[in-house]
Amino acid sequence: MKILITGGAGFIGSHLAEYFNENYEVFILDNLSTGHRSNVSFIDETHFIKNDITNKSLIQELINKEKFDIIIHLAAVVSVVETIDNPILSQKVNIDGTLNLLEANKQYNSNLKKFIFASSAAVYGNTELLPQKIESFIDPESPYAIEKYTGEQYTKLYNKLYGLPTTALRFFNIYGPRQDPSSPYSGVLSIMNSKFYHNESFTFFGDGKQTRDFVYIKDLVQAVSIVINCEESNGKIFNLGTGNQLSLLQMFEEFEKIYDKTIDYEFTEPRSGDIKYSYAQIEGLNKLGYNPKYSAQEGLKEYINYTNNA
Repeated sequence: MKILITGGAGFIGSHLAEYFNENYEVFILDNLSTGHRSNVSFIDETHFIKNDITNKSLIQELINKEKFDIIIHLAAVVSVVETIDNPILSQKVNIDGTLNLLEANKQYNSNLKKFIFASSAAVYGNTELLPQKIESFIDPESPYAIEKYTGEQYTKLYNKLYGLPTTALRFFNIYGPRQDPSSPYSGVLSIMNSKFYHNESFTFFGDGKQTRDFVYIKDLVQAVSIVINCEESNGKIFNLGTGNQLSLLQMFEEFEKIYDKTIDYEFTEPRSGDIKYSYAQIEGLNKLGYNPKYSAQEGLKEYINYTNNA
């Protein structure tokens, strides 16, 4: 069976590619704006397409030619700050690019068994009702959040109107090996780890008391593999988290324990569009068989061990 992973050379995509490469013929579409070819060196050149999801004609030709069984759509402008600075560009990628894929599959791909769209917990905004539920009030606070919400609703609509087997997953805070700490908008744990490793000062945006639902990458892979093989998930949206919230200060303390040292830190103004408190209700995925296996402590230990010995 053939699987296409858009954004497959990035942090999350490369782990999914590695996992599915054992049993599927994996193709990757990535423009390498944030991903790295070295992340997926096990994918040969005939299965790696360096291009953009906004290239409508290329998407149509690719879908028509390969008729993928499964598509995991990760490619996006993922920086909240970047979407605030340039919402026109991010809309082209995050909304138009998603529509290009959905429409091409509707027109040219009768083989499709599952289309997974990577949405985000950012769609909830600064809701006071926790944990965040799929039925919770949606209050996007950035173009990124609006674009992710729009993408997941189009994904849902293409199931309802055209019968495409689609599922949207609202990713919470995913972390793990190959997350790039060099970007200031990378996952906060990868940046924190880099600062500890190099004995550099860490900056908290805000008071550090903001909470997140931190998900180790292997738990995400588990969830995606379950959804791919579950027809019951078609046309639905699920939270992909652990159901637990931890503050950035608590995570900083976990790094102190693992490294057996501390580093300097400072506090600065919160970033525009950032969420204060966040964690997921995951009953929907639980019912499909998903159970997170990694606690924050276990995930951090494995992540730090892998990263520092790579």
